[in-house]
Amino acid sequence: MTSAELHYKKMTETPVPRLIVNLGIPTTISMLITNIYNMADTYFVGNLGESAQAATGVLFTLQAIIQGIAFMLGHGAGSFVSKSLADRDTNKATMYISSSFFYGCAIGLLILALGLIFLKPLVLFLGSTQTIAPYAMDYGFWILLACPFIIGSLILNNGLRYEGKAFYAMFGLTAGGLMNIFGDWLLVSKLNMGVAGAGLATAISQVISFVILVIMYCKMAQSKLQLKAISRKFSTMLAICRVGLPSLIRQGLTSVSNGLLNNLTKPFGDAAIAAMSVVSRYSMFLMCVGLGMGQGFQPVAAFNYQAKKYRRVKQGLVFTMCFGLVFIGSLGLVSIFAAESIISIFQKTGAVISIGAPALRYAAIGMMFMALSVPVNMLYQSIQQPAISSFLSLLRSGAITIPMLLICVPAFDLLGIQIAQPVADVLSGLISIFFIVRFLKNHPNE
Repeated sequence: MTSAELHYKKMTETPVPRLIVNLGIPTTISMLITNIYNMADTYFVGNLGESAQAATGVLFTLQAIIQGIAFMLGHGAGSFVSKSLADRDTNKATMYISSSFFYGCAIGLLILALGLIFLKPLVLFLGSTQTIAPYAMDYGFWILLACPFIIGSLILNNGLRYEGKAFYAMFGLTAGGLMNIFGDWLLVSKLNMGVAGAGLATAISQVISFVILVIMYCKMAQSKLQLKAISRKFSTMLAICRVGLPSLIRQGLTSVSNGLLNNLTKPFGDAAIAAMSVVSRYSMFLMCVGLGMGQGFQPVAAFNYQAKKYRRVKQGLVFTMCFGLVFIGSLGLVSIFAAESIISIFQKTGAVISIGAPALRYAAIGMMFMALSVPVNMLYQSIQQPAISSFLSLLRSGAITIPMLLICVPAFDLLGIQIAQPVADVLSGLISIFFIVRFLKNHPNE
């Protein structure tokens, strides 16, 4: 039996919960490590003061934009890779991943050049105050230098996931993440390089992840990275971007929302920006388990939908939602009861704790509803229905969050800052129920 036939048998016959867990655990570990090193930046830089810590939160918005572009290309190409492998066409899979990877790295170089030219206006636009801006520029310089490697790594990571090889994708990101944590400790704490040290540690870790993932992809994937396989057709990249657009919307609009949040938080001082930065980083950490299983579900949904195994897709959707609800709910309850202690780990300033603790409690409530909105969003993207997936991405990322910020902040001041995103999460989850029922009712079992 060929490797393609073994892969087909694995994706269509392995019990769905076991398959999702097998694919989801490596992805979850990757996301946990990624968010742990983001939190390590927050922890080590937090010892340098409120303004320095706020700078990492401001640049988190830039990182989210870069990741959004990478996820658009990675999820878009990955969906076509999975579809091509289900049709046993490895040449077409090679064309999609090669086009996405090499064009993505070129886009990263363009962002690097433009970002360095306009670095100070960029950090001010993203929400830096005059006291935060110098720290943000030091950190942002290294993030921009790493941009091509970040995009390339995430495209390959998603390509491996959609091929059902999540373990190898995990290895690359985990190695880089651990190096970032060590780099933060060494460069910030021991060599006293400040915020620039945290940025340099992040850049080095991204290069390491990139190299490992290139090696893993060349050795383990059925599709290949080949310059000669790059498509010259505009329609190919348009199709990749169309399918991957919901990922860009999720990340891009989240970046816009975070930028707006930072700007609206300015009048409340650096302590408020630092507090919301801690809450944002920690919230992403909590969502890793639910999101990780959701990303484990994506290749299962894409492959089985193409193979017309609709019953397996339905089972996967229900399992992923239940799994996310239990885990995110459990972690959320811990966060509600221990909010002050959690915030104080990263910043011991009384003002930051007093602002961050209630914000974390509200965020924990909102995240429970993401167990509904995230899996169904990923489902429609994986089965190449980008219009519905884009709509669902719009809800949580900006269509509700931005109006909530513009309404709640003038009406409730600091409370509006704290509740805008949680309200968006709750409403997005409730609206998603309609699309969950729609898919379960409208598709036959086989």
